[in-house]
Amino acid sequence: MELGHVVVLAGGLSYEREVSQRSGRRVTEALRALDVPVELRDADATLLDSLVNDPPDAVFPVLHGAAGEDGSIRDVLELLDVPYVGARPDACRVAWDKPTAKSVVRRAGLNTPESVALPKEVFHDLGASSVLEQIVNRLGLPLFVKPTRGGSALGASPVHEAAELSAAMVGCFAYGDAALVERYVEGTEVSVSVIEIGGEPRALPAVEIVAPGGRYDYTARYDAGDTEFITPARLSPQAAERATAAAVTAHRALGLRDLSRTDLIVDADDEVHFLEVNVAPGMTETSLLPRAVSVAGLDLGHLCQSLLLNHLP
Repeated sequence: MELGHVVVLAGGLSYEREVSQRSGRRVTEALRALDVPVELRDADATLLDSLVNDPPDAVFPVLHGAAGEDGSIRDVLELLDVPYVGARPDACRVAWDKPTAKSVVRRAGLNTPESVALPKEVFHDLGASSVLEQIVNRLGLPLFVKPTRGGSALGASPVHEAAELSAAMVGCFAYGDAALVERYVEGTEVSVSVIEIGGEPRALPAVEIVAPGGRYDYTARYDAGDTEFITPARLSPQAAERATAAAVTAHRALGLRDLSRTDLIVDADDEVHFLEVNVAPGMTETSLLPRAVSVAGLDLGHLCQSLLLNHLP
């Protein structure tokens, strides 16, 4: 089988537009290096007519943030009967909502930090100070605050003192209408990517993340040189095995397809804690999945080509 016409879909209108564009360019260049006929398209008002008038063999979505990861664009691709790489809409919706994803993987046997998810209205209606006090009483300190939906660490921050929680919530609500507040787990931050070739999920080597000041925020993620990435991660054999098993378990439990990236913390006792999963992993020069692909001895272009070929009739 050969690919005659491929569309890489990037950009969109989310807060992560710039990152998505960088991911799209990298995937496009990797496929072009293999002489795959590929077109880089934005998710704009011209897209539907283009897909209808010149249907591609398959689409590779690298849209980050809302629409790209909440299943909606994939719903449109299914309406048009256009094959695409990645999870189907229903699975995206579950994975995109962090509290729901945590519930699903917890039922599948994974550890995940105790948390509470609250919409902005609760703080307005019940009184912010009272709600924040009860959160600290229940979960203790330190905490980690992030939007229930979203990526690239936008609106996410640690909270070490109770007095910091209010500002963290304000920062979180700038990027979403609901906040996930969870216990902060000390340990080694790792990311494990999962790929499917031939329908069988396979975990790639874990990437250890050593961010400046311990803050793996937006800048640390996408500015080259700010963060140290160690692959494979410096884990004991037991912890490494648990981390890869956890990523595959999350991939399967959430009903994902083709590729995913699971973020984890490994504590001092080698216990693995699930944080979240990404259905459209970044593909930029500082992104974690391409690093793991390289360390695994694979070529990014050949991987993308194989994932596209998975969906040819």
